Amino acid sequence: MTKQLSIAILGASGYTGAELIRLLRHHPSVAIKALTADSKAGQPIAAIYPHLVGLGLPDLVKHESVDWSGIDAVFCCLPHGTTQEIVAKLPAHLKVVDLSADFRLRDVASYAQWYGHAHSAVALQAEAVYGLVEQYRADIKKARLVACPGCYPTSILLPLLPLLKAGAIDANAIIADSKSGITGAGRAAKEANLFTELNEGINAYGIGNHRHTPEIEQELSVAAGAHVEITFTPHLMPMNRGILSTLYVTGKSAAEIKAILEKTYKDEPFVTVLPGDSLPSTRQVRGSNRCVMNVFAGRK
Repeated sequence: MTKQLSIAILGASGYTGAELIRLLRHHPSVAIKALTADSKAGQPIAAIYPHLVGLGLPDLVKHESVDWSGIDAVFCCLPHGTTQEIVAKLPAHLKVVDLSADFRLRDVASYAQWYGHAHSAVALQAEAVYGLVEQYRADIKKARLVACPGCYPTSILLPLLPLLKAGAIDANAIIADSKSGITGAGRAAKEANLFTELNEGINAYGIGNHRHTPEIEQELSVAAGAHVEITFTPHLMPMNRGILSTLYVTGKSAAEIKAILEKTYKDEPFVTVLPGDSLPSTRQVRGSNRCVMNVFAGRK
């Protein structure tokens, strides 16, 4: 039997925290020992998310109250901009997995430009590993701090990185048309995210200035070995969760591109290249951490 890791989740009352609890609660190598949510400290997590009732989870506490001596790893599900200072004060023995955007950008100047404030943990940023497991598995195993990829970047990078590494597509002619469910915007109340504002409609946003753009281009540039810029347009859909990214590329034939993706992901448990002409759908991955993809030839 593998030794169980004792973990804490910071910011457990948000959508990311709740999903993380759902996934980790059934992981044989993990024991959830602490859950924090400063504004809801003292409450059971089931008072916020009834589907988590009866799982023997600890009550929510303030993060200052956690006894770190019995914790092996911590998952940070805090809002962007708040994680850096908290992580910097955590004991050095902890493995840290950050699900915010605070450590994704390797260039701290780029972070300041896109997020509107200076990076407050520059030394930690230098040791952060980008957490796309299918590309950086070996580095992640050795890392103390892992920066989980964003949602849009994950849907775009998984198909494109192996193609750029293989020289199969033109790095200067990539278009990403992405559509996301509303929970990606977080749990905080915002007028633009009200049901009546979103229902029965679809809208583009962040055109040319979405904060995931530098993250996407950072990783594409690493894979291509040269600076890459893409055309990226995100849209909000009237659904709770899921992302569908339609990527337009030029280069090798659709059959050759698909063969590269099949070879890359044949042993990856969470990534599936669909057979034949099957079309990917958000329903195929809802409630999971899986990704499905396929390749189709465009008109000439």
